[in-house]
Amino acid sequence: MDVLRDPTPSSDLPRGGVVTIGNFDGVHRGHKLLLEGAVARARELDVPAVAVTFEPHPEKVLRPEAGLRLVTTRAQKIQLLARLDVDVLVEIGFDRRLATTTAEHFTREFLCHRLAPVEVRLGTNFRFGADRVGDINFLSVLGYELGFKVVGVAPLLDGDEPVTSTRLRRVLAHGAVEDAWRLLGRPAFLDGDVYSGERMGRRLGYPTINIEVENELIPAHGVYVTAVHIPSFGRVFPSVTNVGVRPTVYENYRMTVESHVLNFAGDVYRESVRLFFLRRLREEMVFASQIDLVAQIRRDVEKTALHFAQHGLPDAELVRR
Repeated sequence: MDVLRDPTPSSDLPRGGVVTIGNFDGVHRGHKLLLEGAVARARELDVPAVAVTFEPHPEKVLRPEAGLRLVTTRAQKIQLLARLDVDVLVEIGFDRRLATTTAEHFTREFLCHRLAPVEVRLGTNFRFGADRVGDINFLSVLGYELGFKVVGVAPLLDGDEPVTSTRLRRVLAHGAVEDAWRLLGRPAFLDGDVYSGERMGRRLGYPTINIEVENELIPAHGVYVTAVHIPSFGRVFPSVTNVGVRPTVYENYRMTVESHVLNFAGDVYRESVRLFFLRRLREEMVFASQIDLVAQIRRDVEKTALHFAQHGLPDAELVRR
């Protein structure tokens, strides 16, 4: 997949393709429905499949006080879009000047004159342009005038509620990683580098790897069944992960993501790993003593081992990097 960031000359842009527009945070099942439809249509017409997105996310510019935490990093989003066989990703730099651009100007000057699409596919709940006046009906009328077809794609429902990035962020913030798996169609994951910790886990009999996480949104404090991909070993390992501040051991200590990798003794210091969240075991707890803490860790490890004995590791296609 080619990635074009703030392309200036029109010659850099793929013209005559099937275009879809969105922020695509998380690249969840709703996004996949939209993108896979665009790719299938592009293959049918023998033209490029083009995804247009905005960087940074518009809410970070327009409402920085809201503290939006994204599910995926830019690199992760690019990787996930490439897996869907999108041919070109066009990243438009979003700032307050662009926020004042009318939907009509954006459609005429960018979509029509610069991309010249044969077809534009949008989620029926997508809005664009100043004051968010651009929607599927607006674009359909203007597309008819400008010579391209517009197709609306209804939101994908999960239960009675659509699958959206906002919903996904909410369930992850509450630690509901199994619900997140269902919305994503794959396990939620974090990327990060392993750093040297204080070796408290080793002293307790359960050595851990400490991960300096790149992602903004981390699941709620608690203990999780996880799987960790370690590139130098070329495989995914079962693990149990604590997200939190380890209140039994420290007071007012910084939040950590630390994983005990089952039946593993390798040195992965400074290595970049990917951690997949499969199931929440419990909330983070305060124990009366380290003896009680160790007993609980033992139970967590046993539950994790049982989980993998019953379910195995996630399908390699879901977790490949």
